[in-house]
Amino acid sequence: MDAFDLDDDSYLSLATFRRSGVVVPTPVWFAREGDRLYVFSEGEAGKVKRLRNDSRIRIARCDVRGRTRGEWFDGTGRLVDDESTVDAAYRVLRSKYGWQMRVVDFFSTLTGRIHKRAILELELNSAS
Repeated sequence: MDAFDLDDDSYLSLATFRRSGVVVPTPVWFAREGDRLYVFSEGEAGKVKRLRNDSRIRIARCDVRGRTRGEWFDGTGRLVDDESTVDAAYRVLRSKYGWQMRVVDFFSTLTGRIHKRAILELELNSAS
């Protein structure tokens, strides 16, 4: 399987690394734009904190509970801070998840959490 055969999947297991080297997988929504994958998250979530310390990631297709359904791919991740990339990430996420993403955005706006989100950009290693 090629990593970009993931487009039809709803969930991706995003594995980030603790300082101790322990891998922590988390099921996430994702969308692709070109050769990059984008994920949104609570800004203070563990995966965001771990990415700040170590840019290594692993991804695999998974179900909503995080049970993987395929091989793992290695890559790097980063927090996005430029507005145009954030806008592009939300555009592809909203295009992929449609009404579901709009509902999540609505409730995040009501609670004020939408401004505390982080956008993660994932890039797979070329050997993956």
